[in-house]
Amino acid sequence: MKLINVTLEDDDLICELSDFASEVVKDYYDPIIGPEQNDYMITLFQSVKGIREQLGMGEIYYLLTTDDDKKAGFVCFFQRNDEMYLNKFYLHNDYRGRGYGGLMLDLVKEHARKLGLNKITLNVNKNNPTVKIYEKMGFYVIREEKNPIGRGFYMDDYVYQLDL
Repeated sequence: MKLINVTLEDDDLICELSDFASEVVKDYYDPIIGPEQNDYMITLFQSVKGIREQLGMGEIYYLLTTDDDKKAGFVCFFQRNDEMYLNKFYLHNDYRGRGYGGLMLDLVKEHARKLGLNKITLNVNKNNPTVKIYEKMGFYVIREEKNPIGRGFYMDDYVYQLDL
């Protein structure tokens, strides 16, 4: 497995990431939040424009690929105040349950430690079954949030934290 850093200069890789991320998020979240809200969120966050905006604001993206260059997952994170915020953490369905999430989390931990940060936080939809996976990785709930994202949609989440 390889973790490839995606930067603003990587036009082709940004397009590939957008296509892959949109497919993975569509597959995963349509049953949880519905296709209408999910399509809206994909346009905001997984489109080429959305990824470029996030990279331009200092967010860090990595694409996880197999040794034969098949896309397996992606992660996005950034420093927010005194914490590392894990903004996106996704594996393609074909690669879940194989320990690759741990590989991606180790990368985020490494970046956090280099910056002298001692915690990682993330938001998880309250109906997302992956909360159990995050808890197994050592994350715990610190609060609940309901944030408007436009068009009458909300992100109704638990906020999780991992102490480093």
